[in-house]
Amino acid sequence: MLDLGQARLGVDVHGPELEHLEPPAAAAHPFLPAARIAAAPAGRRYLAGWATRAELHTLTDSALERRAGGPDSLRALLGTSERLYAQLVLAANNKRIPPPWGPRAFGRYLRWAWLIEGGAQFYAGQYASFRPAVLRRLNEGATPSFPPSARDAIILGGSIFDLLDHEVGRHACDLLVARLPKSGPATALETAFGTTIAEIEPAWREHVAMLAGGAAATGSHGRLADPSPL
Repeated sequence: MLDLGQARLGVDVHGPELEHLEPPAAAAHPFLPAARIAAAPAGRRYLAGWATRAELHTLTDSALERRAGGPDSLRALLGTSERLYAQLVLAANNKRIPPPWGPRAFGRYLRWAWLIEGGAQFYAGQYASFRPAVLRRLNEGATPSFPPSARDAIILGGSIFDLLDHEVGRHACDLLVARLPKSGPATALETAFGTTIAEIEPAWREHVAMLAGGAAATGSHGRLADPSPL
């Protein structure tokens, strides 16, 4: 179970200065422009805010509406604050997940962006709203890597948690976000899924294709094992 405790948060709503990364918004979070540059075109619109330990920063509803590419896209964008809050919950329960931000934390974010962004989507209950972005990404560029790179994290990170939840259960998702092992993402995934990357990857690619096609996952497919204990 993830817990933020009794922390009080402020919410700072920005207009065009954040939408276009103008000062002072870009100066307030200098890593946001870099995160957007690192993201695939299909995902950049969804990087519409950031979280510090004490505040959530996001765009006004009207600015989010201008970014939307359709009803699902708009739902995902209007859920930015909820995703940022979920990211704070992840950080409160795993000290290696930012915020706070800094050069080392941002480097860690890039390596684990699929887990941070995907976990935030999953716990905010929003991954289904990213289906149009998933479909666009699968039709653009090279085949995504597994786990997704920082380029694809905001689009495809949630699909790992969606698969894990259906194959193993929510407790395995809690396990996945609990640690960022120094041995890397492969270890984290194999521990959570209870099987090898060689077995997880094809199941994930099938799952992503199914989601992009508009099918909803129902129940366990029985392809993967129970997670390893902590």
